[in-house]
Amino acid sequence: MADHNEDAPSSPPPVYQLPEWETITHPPKPRQSLLGRILPPRKSTDEPLAMSARPSTAFELEPPKESSRRASTLPIHASIMGIGAVKHTLFASLRKRLDSALPPYRTYFGRPRRFLFLYILLPAAIFLFVLVPLAIGLGVGLSGSRRSSGTEDLPLPDNRDVFTGELTYYDPALGACGIRSTSSEDIVSVSRIIFDAASQGSDPNRNPLCHKTIRVTRSYVEAGEGNRSVDVTVVDRCVGCQATDLDLSVAAFIKLAPHDSGRVIGSWAWLS
Repeated sequence: MADHNEDAPSSPPPVYQLPEWETITHPPKPRQSLLGRILPPRKSTDEPLAMSARPSTAFELEPPKESSRRASTLPIHASIMGIGAVKHTLFASLRKRLDSALPPYRTYFGRPRRFLFLYILLPAAIFLFVLVPLAIGLGVGLSGSRRSSGTEDLPLPDNRDVFTGELTYYDPALGACGIRSTSSEDIVSVSRIIFDAASQGSDPNRNPLCHKTIRVTRSYVEAGEGNRSVDVTVVDRCVGCQATDLDLSVAAFIKLAPHDSGRVIGSWAWLS
């Protein structure tokens, strides 16, 4: 019996077609990564050769029009390039001079050139150009301010005011100015405060106050008289006197007050 199934035509394979309501008409746009948002898109020169070899249309041949609102950066870029070129030339010139003076292939004190720069030349330059001028400036400024603040109010010869202080007397001998005096001379011993302030060296005999003249004035109330004055010469330094006090010889003191007074108040000023 013949097999009729072999002669029967084969049925075509079934075709599956999506219904219209399932067809994707608006495909979603691909999500752009964070790196793609930051970096600019690729230029036409970055495309493969196959893409760039296709014929260009008239729209693509037309040069892009830049927005008029965008400011041009060409001058700024040119100036930056010029400055960079100048810096590069200067650096190259300095490097060439340095290499000629201190060749990098040589050793210095058994060390390479880098060691010489970092541990010898750099500390020496900092010391010479930073620390030394700073120390000198601070020293001069502090000494000047100390001298000006300490002597501007002292009763020195450049101060032409009239000063008031205690007047005492002593028995003079060889004074700090190197002068031997007696009680019969009109001499005076000034306070160590102003004597040391006026000193310009270690030798007290060369003190500028030595041999200068002071006029001392006092009202002689004990005898019912008016003001009396006497001119005295500086010959000594009084250790226990205040800045405006004077220690007179006996001859000078009794011209202003009784000998028994011992200590009185008087005024005085520099004459020379």
